[in-house]
Amino acid sequence: MSWQYKHTVLTLCTFAFFATMVARLAISPVVPAITDDFQIGNTVIGIALTGMWLSYAIMQFPSGILADRFGERSIILVSIGGTTVMSLLLGLSPVYAVFVLSMVILGAVAGLHYSAATTLLDRTYDNLGFAIGVHTVGSSAAGLVAPIAAAWISIQYGWRPAVAFGAIVAAPIFALFVWRIRPVEPHRPEQPLRQRFQLEAVTNILSKPEIVFTVAIASVGAFVWQGTASFLPTFLVEHRGQSATLAGIVFSAYFVIQSIVKPGIGAVSDRFGRDVTTFGCMVTSAAGLGLFVAVPGVLGVAGGLVLIGNGLSWAVAVEPRFMDNMTDEERGAGFGLVRTVYLIVGSFGSVAVGLFADVFGWAASFGMLMVLLLLVAVALAVNWLLDLGY
Repeated sequence: MSWQYKHTVLTLCTFAFFATMVARLAISPVVPAITDDFQIGNTVIGIALTGMWLSYAIMQFPSGILADRFGERSIILVSIGGTTVMSLLLGLSPVYAVFVLSMVILGAVAGLHYSAATTLLDRTYDNLGFAIGVHTVGSSAAGLVAPIAAAWISIQYGWRPAVAFGAIVAAPIFALFVWRIRPVEPHRPEQPLRQRFQLEAVTNILSKPEIVFTVAIASVGAFVWQGTASFLPTFLVEHRGQSATLAGIVFSAYFVIQSIVKPGIGAVSDRFGRDVTTFGCMVTSAAGLGLFVAVPGVLGVAGGLVLIGNGLSWAVAVEPRFMDNMTDEERGAGFGLVRTVYLIVGSFGSVAVGLFADVFGWAASFGMLMVLLLLVAVALAVNWLLDLGY
């Protein structure tokens, strides 16, 4: 297959997503060193991390609107460039207040990328499910690379170079994007931004039954993904009795599996339909969590790992469903809006899983996630069997 310009767009969007995710994920492995240096507790650093991820979620909506106004290429460049600058500022922060502010702004500029990139890919590719599947590999690859790299750099040189690692990754990708990606004509270059933020424009998008149903599916999926990603290593240590090293290896393997399977799952959704593929992902994820909780030995861990690695890649089937139910004029702002909604809901997955584990134990906590996934599968089946039109 000859190389085409659309392959360049997809490759560099994927690299850009990788860069923005590396910058955020590089912080968690060095939290103990940060808390020691600034003389703060885990709760305080936890609030900062929450602020970063919430600002990331909130910026999904403005990302789409800004892309419609100024063009997707410009917004992606702001995202990569801002990630470079804020990663450097994290490493140079003289006091904790500056560090927290840098984290929040890092989340915001990183949040500008995804909605703009998805709209650019929608312009470029007919088989959007496949394109989104490849694009999201950037996130999964960052989940594998960033924790290992940050931990090693921190041991060798300290936590400040470790968090600044995000700038080392983002800077060359920014240069490549400037060089290789052509400017694009904005969808709404003349419309004032204030008109796009009016309540009526928001409610028009969220009043569509198909969009509301898809937001519900994505919210549950994001809730489960966030809770699982936050506590899977801890679950493996405390519930399964594994060593911290082995739990870390399993956690890294989870991201490797997602990197491999996402393009295929996206292609399956293009070929056989979004809902059939999403149904399969939800059932597969629930089965994987069940193996983790109830089946002892290697079978429980290995089988559960493969199943949740596949099933929790649901986003590459669900996100094209949003695009399928939006007009060309709605897609920029609309996709950003729905991502903001479902990512904010999903961000509470970490709190819920931790709370359930403290009160009821790990089996009940992960069992709660299984029930949520199966409820989505049932909703999809009912929608199809009764032809409800959602």
